Amino acid sequence: MSGSKADTAPLAGRDEDEALVHFILNQLDKDSAEDIVSIDLQGKSAMADHMVIASGRSTRQVSAMTEKLTDVLKSERGVLCRTEGKDAGDWVLIDAGDVIVHLFRPEVREFYQLEKMWSPTPETGRMTVGSA
Repeated sequence: MSGSKADTAPLAGRDEDEALVHFILNQLDKDSAEDIVSIDLQGKSAMADHMVIASGRSTRQVSAMTEKLTDVLKSERGVLCRTEGKDAGDWVLIDAGDVIVHLFRPEVREFYQLEKMWSPTPETGRMTVGSA
């Protein structure tokens, strides 16, 4: 039964996820986040469909970006987020449902290298989870 509501539901969900990722990327750019990266996790992880990684120049900026992003996600998109690490401001994880956002101070980001761990390798296109 082509074109039924059941057939289009997964596509609508992907479009909503892509719109949310785009919204988050734009907000982080407005807030002067640095080195913003988006990683597609669809079919590769059960925790989320997308991961966004960005840096702030200081703990104060990381905390401020966290507060602003969670506030606008709630007010403009109706997304309630859970956060971890906001008080320290070195590495903040924002759980926005199908999108996970990591905000780092540059030194902490360099140490953990999440992009290297989650990005596809150039030779194979496969994820390198756990081999960083």
